Amino acid sequence: MQDSLDLTTLIFLGLAVFVIWKLRSVLGQKTGNERPPFNPLVRRREEPPAAPRDGGDNVVRLPGAGPDRAAAAPATATVARNWKGVVEPNSPAARGLDQVLQLEPAFDPRAFADGAKVAYETIVMAFAKGDRRTLKSLLSREVAEGFERAIQSRERAGQTVETTFVSIDRAEIVGVDVRNRVAQITVRFLSKLITATRNAQGAVVDGSPETVVDVTDVWTFARTLGSRDPNWQLVATEAGQ
Repeated sequence: MQDSLDLTTLIFLGLAVFVIWKLRSVLGQKTGNERPPFNPLVRRREEPPAAPRDGGDNVVRLPGAGPDRAAAAPATATVARNWKGVVEPNSPAARGLDQVLQLEPAFDPRAFADGAKVAYETIVMAFAKGDRRTLKSLLSREVAEGFERAIQSRERAGQTVETTFVSIDRAEIVGVDVRNRVAQITVRFLSKLITATRNAQGAVVDGSPETVVDVTDVWTFARTLGSRDPNWQLVATEAGQ
């Protein structure tokens, strides 16, 4: 009986050791040098601001979701990809994406668009709430100043904004430009919102708390390709058509 118990115990001990070994081989061990979970809303701090686009566009900054940086590709030309379903094949945007991947092969435009959705909703909601702390981490100094002026004007008037996101129906890349290793990617957002502005007495002075409206915005994100920081910043906003 004692021998049987000892044999059973040894068998279970052996299984436990095997399971622990497999888990360590699959999951690895913490070394203290692991990168923290990627946060698409962390502001870039190491790289200088991206240069504004030519043409005097209204420039804004914000981090988006970028994939982890891969080793820079050689300066040789890469094979053009078929970007069907992402951008129009053989378009300027497609050629721009080819340039992005030449400098950063791990870039995933679909993951980028998903991250841009998160950034878009976060900024819109933060502005509606007057959440200066969140906006400060997402916007450039120039854009933060513009947002701050709008928020202060609203506060002086005793107004509050109520905004509800119903959906973001589409986030499509409509332009890509690469200059001096700085990539600028323009995204058109199609969303549905419920938004209303109330005065100090609670009366609605703009919008409607019950009506869903279709909204189109065009935002441009920028990042220095090959930098250690994987995050993107919003560098331009405009109302879309």
